[in-house]
Amino acid sequence: MSKRNSQAAKTAARERLRVERERAAKRAKVRRQVVVAASAVAVLAAAGGIGYAVVQANKPGHWEEAKTATLVKPANTSGKNGTTVVVGKSTAKKTLEMYEDPRCPICSQFEQAVGPTVKSDLDAGKFKVQYIGATFLDGNLTGEGSKNALSALGAALNVSPEAFFEYKTAMYSAKWHPEETNDKFKSDDYLIKVADTVPALKGNAGFQKAVKDGTYDRWALEMSKVFDKSGVSGTPTLKMDGKTLTGSDGKNAPMTVADFNTALTAALKG
Repeated sequence: MSKRNSQAAKTAARERLRVERERAAKRAKVRRQVVVAASAVAVLAAAGGIGYAVVQANKPGHWEEAKTATLVKPANTSGKNGTTVVVGKSTAKKTLEMYEDPRCPICSQFEQAVGPTVKSDLDAGKFKVQYIGATFLDGNLTGEGSKNALSALGAALNVSPEAFFEYKTAMYSAKWHPEETNDKFKSDDYLIKVADTVPALKGNAGFQKAVKDGTYDRWALEMSKVFDKSGVSGTPTLKMDGKTLTGSDGKNAPMTVADFNTALTAALKG
């Protein structure tokens, strides 16, 4: 091989080596760009996921939104925000205030033991009943059953005062009232099932729609505010002429018919 051919071969080899190095450098650069881009996408995706989670966590819940929803007052109510609920004969001179939380187990016991006597006296015109609904157990126990049940009671009240009173009685019955830690009243379907035991509410499409749509959710919150401002610290609480009716212990609501009759007789005379 001549020197010229040998030199040309070396030059060609160096050129091939240079070209191959450039190609390798380009491939390495592309790989780095891909890795950086993928990392950036991963970071953005993670940030986006975190951002989405934060947004979701900070989105107001249903009952938070209900605070500013349009207020719909049930029929058969009066007073500010429709939160005055009075049932009974207009000729009755006295009014028995009843403070109850739908999830309250003691309210359930009271209604089962004394409720029929209250209803009998109410029908006889001995007094009217003013109902003040509470929802504090949702906070104490966590959940939304008290608020949801109170909203459903508003839907029943919109049908008639009688339907309201019968529905309230059904809610507190041994068959339908859940343990306080079991938030069954959060279910619209369960509340409608209970309502089907009340003739005026059974299969009542308007009532059922109001329950499912949460028509009276804002009203339930407004009613709850009335309880919170009342100074009453527990349920059930009964009052007449500003005085609390108590049982034989002088502290709690009368939980027997005998104790209720004794307390009521004194209150009616007062």
